Amino acid sequence: MQPCDRLTAKEIQVAMLVWEGQTNREIANVVGTTEQVIKNYLRNTFDKLGVWSRLELALYVAAHGGARWRNPVTLAPAPVPIKEIPAPAHMGKNDQETSRVSYKTKVSPRLISA
Repeated sequence: MQPCDRLTAKEIQVAMLVWEGQTNREIANVVGTTEQVIKNYLRNTFDKLGVWSRLELALYVAAHGGARWRNPVTLAPAPVPIKEIPAPAHMGKNDQETSRVSYKTKVSPRLISA
């Protein structure tokens, strides 16, 4: 289990921005929240990682992989196969072929010449 596995996505983002040297105000602007919320994220992160300050947090991130925290390895969900929707039974073969053609708006020649 990696140290960053204990943190939420926002806590990881805040820890990375602290590691990069940004202030609480700058981090709040990046995350799109207030400085108080950033302080809350930091307090929770400190508790989870057992550090006491921003400096210790930055050193902890650096000692435990640094940039790898930005893109933690996750398992991608299995791809879902896409099925073609069959044409309704009442449509003939020619109707089915034309139903796959993209629709274009027809403009009256009278409107074009005006």
